Amino acid sequence: MFASSGLSSAVKSSRIAAMPTEFTSVKLRRDCSRTSLQWYTRTQNKMRRPSLLFKDILKCTSVVFAVWLLYILKVNYTAEECDMKRMHYVDPDRIKRAQRYAQQVLQKECRPKFAKKAMAQLFEHRYSMNLEPFVQKVPRASEAELKYDPPFGFRKYSSKVQSLLDLLPERDFPEHLRAKHCRRCVVVGNGGILHGLELGHALNQFDVVIRLNSAPIEGYSEHVGNKTTIRMTYPEGAPLSDVEYYGNDLFVTVLFKSVDFKWLQAMLKNETVPFWVRLFFWKQVAEKIPLEAKHFRILNPVIIKETAFDILQYSEPQLRFWGQDKNIPTIGAIAIVLATHLCDEVSLAGFGYDLSRPRIPLHYFDSQCMGAMNFQVMHNVTTETRFLLKLIKEGVVKDLSGGIHCEF
Repeated sequence: MFASSGLSSAVKSSRIAAMPTEFTSVKLRRDCSRTSLQWYTRTQNKMRRPSLLFKDILKCTSVVFAVWLLYILKVNYTAEECDMKRMHYVDPDRIKRAQRYAQQVLQKECRPKFAKKAMAQLFEHRYSMNLEPFVQKVPRASEAELKYDPPFGFRKYSSKVQSLLDLLPERDFPEHLRAKHCRRCVVVGNGGILHGLELGHALNQFDVVIRLNSAPIEGYSEHVGNKTTIRMTYPEGAPLSDVEYYGNDLFVTVLFKSVDFKWLQAMLKNETVPFWVRLFFWKQVAEKIPLEAKHFRILNPVIIKETAFDILQYSEPQLRFWGQDKNIPTIGAIAIVLATHLCDEVSLAGFGYDLSRPRIPLHYFDSQCMGAMNFQVMHNVTTETRFLLKLIKEGVVKDLSGGIHCEF
């Protein structure tokens, strides 16, 4: 019995020793859990790494493809050239009539606030008479400037606007122009119709001369004059040659996209535009603007918004995977609306697209054909032509070159 009992006790002791206590059980569970967790984490990391690597490769590939596409578009962007020797003949009698008409416009008594009142009457609530032409301050959240993305507003760009304004010592129309009792503006377009009319002398007599993009003066002053009060453009449109800038010009920048903010900041700080920023412009941009910071202004985007959605009644921008709606006005149309806010009377010269004659020169300064306008994708020139025709026939503006509606 004792032997049997001793064996039984020994067996029990060995079983008790073999059975885990509560402490050892907890310890085993902890060790097991730690081991399992470490194994799971390592396994997940191994599984995740190829996925992250694939995503990085995909991102890099997309960026490289986008840059390549931009480069190809730049390299292959060519326009049909016209034979300048076959430029349409300008009747000497037409030249005399155009010059006489321009002088008649200048000799009439200037009517204070005429352009604003006429626009408000013609478009009623669609035209704001008291709109600031240039950006004075960062808009508040409730203001129209923050409702849309560029070029119609500054949504998500408040900090960038503030950074730019901090670099501008002056933001309003120059005092010597504001002090004038009644101002006459002329917006000089780039149309080929200007070549040969010899309107330069008459254009120089206007109080405010607004020129668009890179339109040159050098070599063409007989036809387009040599006075510039405002050069209105965006980065790709800015003249590349220093000779096209005069010390007292106002450089009015139209901000169309995010990189435009970076470009303007570089111009104001006299810095080089980074290479990666330049890749996102569709053509070469100026590396330097030879003007002091006090001569720069930022166009109020509400002017573009009102021109597009209210006056021209284009549809508001829609999210698209590729391309854009034709809802962005040309610089010329925007400049004419701007002129009605700056001046009491407004004239225009060098406007008009004659799409029925695709082989005539599009511009007064190069050999690009009118037919090139049939391939542009951003602007609705037919709607704009109707708008300008309405302004001229209603007497709101005068067409000195007769490209939209000839009154001489």
